[in-house]
Amino acid sequence: MAAAICFSSTIPTQAQSVTPKDMWEVGLNGGYLFVAGDVQQKFGWGAGVHIRKATDHLFSIRTDFMYGNAEGATSNDRTFTTKWMSATGYGVFTLNNMRFDRAVRKFNYYAGVGVGVNRFETEFVNEVERGTIPADFTPHIAGIGGISVRVSKGFNVGIGHQAMIAFGRRSDLIDGTEKEVGVRTPFRDIVNYSTINLNFNIGKASGKSEPLYWVNPLDIVLKDLDEVKKNQADMLSDSDNDGVIDALDKEPNTPAEATVDTKGRTLDSDKDGVPDYKDKEPYYPPRAGEQVNAEGVVTNPLPAAGGVTEQRVRELIDEAITNRIGSNGGVQGSGGGGGNGAPVTEWFLPMIHFGTDSYSIKYSDYGSLASIARMLKGNPNLRLVIIGHTDQTGDEAYNDMLSYQRANAVIEHLVNNHGIGRGRLVLQWKGKQDALVPSSASYMNRRVEFAVASPSDTEMDPPAATKGKSGY
Repeated sequence: MAAAICFSSTIPTQAQSVTPKDMWEVGLNGGYLFVAGDVQQKFGWGAGVHIRKATDHLFSIRTDFMYGNAEGATSNDRTFTTKWMSATGYGVFTLNNMRFDRAVRKFNYYAGVGVGVNRFETEFVNEVERGTIPADFTPHIAGIGGISVRVSKGFNVGIGHQAMIAFGRRSDLIDGTEKEVGVRTPFRDIVNYSTINLNFNIGKASGKSEPLYWVNPLDIVLKDLDEVKKNQADMLSDSDNDGVIDALDKEPNTPAEATVDTKGRTLDSDKDGVPDYKDKEPYYPPRAGEQVNAEGVVTNPLPAAGGVTEQRVRELIDEAITNRIGSNGGVQGSGGGGGNGAPVTEWFLPMIHFGTDSYSIKYSDYGSLASIARMLKGNPNLRLVIIGHTDQTGDEAYNDMLSYQRANAVIEHLVNNHGIGRGRLVLQWKGKQDALVPSSASYMNRRVEFAVASPSDTEMDPPAATKGKSGY
């Protein structure tokens, strides 16, 4: 018989920061560099590297370094060649990370603005002159946009575009030409850089997430919920089916037939070293000097005080019962068909008690029930009346049912745990009648009594079902 308990528990979860630690992105890029200005552009090239770090799921900081060569020419020999080098810091916004349909994005759309510094040198030919714009540093503002495609947790590819507008007197000389000598055109020259990007996430993958612009902002919440569900499932599982959940089970691998306590430990009620489910005498502790075999039976019983052994006491009891039971199960003794002494129906038998509004048998009463079962097994013609009672509080109809349930629980225990034939047990119920302590909620009234059955004792039908208030 397995123990079962009910409890409520708060499942602890590991505290996590709202924003988890994530990896850095380092990217390599190459592509088409051209100047939108006064001279028609020709093919140019550029190469660069960037570092990007998310501050949260929507915003990140990116620093770009690039070098390239831009060219342009017209039909009237107006040409230029510009060597360009720049460093730009961007504030970048992720445009598609407010959708919560998946944990990690497949695509990342981004755009941002930034400022930086550049250094360019231009060789030019125009209608007026041939010359060189000497290298010097110039500040600029810039815009960036692009799309990246996630390949794995550590790698993604993408395409992007940057546009940079320089400041100062040199801002219209990147293509080596002004519309009029000494007069700047209405718009500065714009350096454009279209790229193909190979991006790598740097950091310990086991301890950090991908950059946050790839991660669903609800991912931490979803992971916490999954962890709670997993912990709950683990805590409520009962691997050995003993009625005690694994979180409380001190012996999680007890045999299926083992009787356990509320902590899942195999019961050894008489402390003889043999567990109850193997012990033929589970409630008879050996005395000092006595030894038991593998079945829990004492192999060297010591004489009891006065020279009478425990075995002899049992034999005397069995003989007394036998002398009072007729071969047909009838009652002998005084008033019962001859013999000496009190009729067997007047013998004292133990009673067991119950908690308030309960019909669960207490562990402390298992020994008494085992003794009754032993007596029944030793006297196969004996029948017992099992009588359920309640105290005198609560609704009468409810108490009738409760007294029936208490008697029935005792009968099921004797049948299921000790193999007593059901036909030898006569169920009767009294409700709150026959109280031992009149007009009281006394513990003594919440009981089951035992009596030796006479041929006239018959089983009572269950009381009618009730929906009344609780009884006791």
